[in-house]
Amino acid sequence: MDSVGGLEMKVSFKARLIAFAALAVCAFAPLSAQAGQLETEFDQLLGTSPRAPGPGVQTPPAPFRMPERAPERTFAADALEMRLLSLAEASHGRIGVAALDLGSGRQVAVLGDQPFPMASTSKIAIAATYLANVDAGRLSLSDRYPLLVPVPSRKFDGPIAPVRPGTLLTARELIVLSLTRSDNHATDALLRAVGGPTAVTRWVRNTMGISEFRLDRDIATLVRDDGAINPATTVDRRDSITPLAMVRLLAQLRQGQWISASSREFLFDTMSRCVTGRNRMRALLPAGTAIAHKTGTLSNTASDVGFIQTPDGRNLAVAIYVTGQGGKQGRDSRIALLARAIYDGYAGQGSLRASLRR
Repeated sequence: MDSVGGLEMKVSFKARLIAFAALAVCAFAPLSAQAGQLETEFDQLLGTSPRAPGPGVQTPPAPFRMPERAPERTFAADALEMRLLSLAEASHGRIGVAALDLGSGRQVAVLGDQPFPMASTSKIAIAATYLANVDAGRLSLSDRYPLLVPVPSRKFDGPIAPVRPGTLLTARELIVLSLTRSDNHATDALLRAVGGPTAVTRWVRNTMGISEFRLDRDIATLVRDDGAINPATTVDRRDSITPLAMVRLLAQLRQGQWISASSREFLFDTMSRCVTGRNRMRALLPAGTAIAHKTGTLSNTASDVGFIQTPDGRNLAVAIYVTGQGGKQGRDSRIALLARAIYDGYAGQGSLRASLRR
């Protein structure tokens, strides 16, 4: 674990900020006004009162990578970067953001390489691991498994929280519950079926080539032991991912790598029916915007990752991880504002060229 107080922004990041200074004189004021307008819109929409809360592994094929040629910079790119830097400033808790246009490869990120708690956004990788086993003929969507219901236990009382078997459901039903309602009992049933957290980590790292992904605990244990570390001030690498790595994971799955077309269709159709996080990514997007996403929530942290489609047909892979911000409403509001900023920054901006890595 690393103290955020000891984490320093890279020299390249500081150089970018210096380079943006002249731009900021004329551009930051209107950007701040836009951000303020969005915050006002958020308050009007949602109100301001608090709300209740292994051996034999073969070398994998080359994973999806961004184009190496340095993109041309434009005012539109600089404006989006400045906007995200303003909205994701970390005085009230760390915020990590990444977005990728799947068509053009244009990317933008703030703290994109810093680990954040995955919380329930890991359920996408768990479901994808199960579906990869279905494609390989080892498992089936009609296989039945019991829900795994936690048995009351003290925090940190053993490395794995005790559970008991519950209702038998098909794997298809378990994936739907896991991704649409973030059901922890269903997720742990899937996790046990594929071989546990180690099996998911091995598949994501060795098959997808995403080394920044790390799943250490089942959901029952993660929830039982939640709160020991403050993610707003401390980086805990257990059960974590970086925003840029999550965007790569989403992009590879969407672009037809690693799982079949039928599995991919089932995965993303299910994500499009997610009912959690109404005050997060979707809250400030225009009515009717197509979005397929998965939320995550733990002590002092909230997240939302998935796909947003712009009116001109762009498919954006987006990952937003927020800590602190004074409470749940503050974290949800920040996610909503960042998602709208990304949507506005990409929508209709054919000249956008953005690649701010940190």
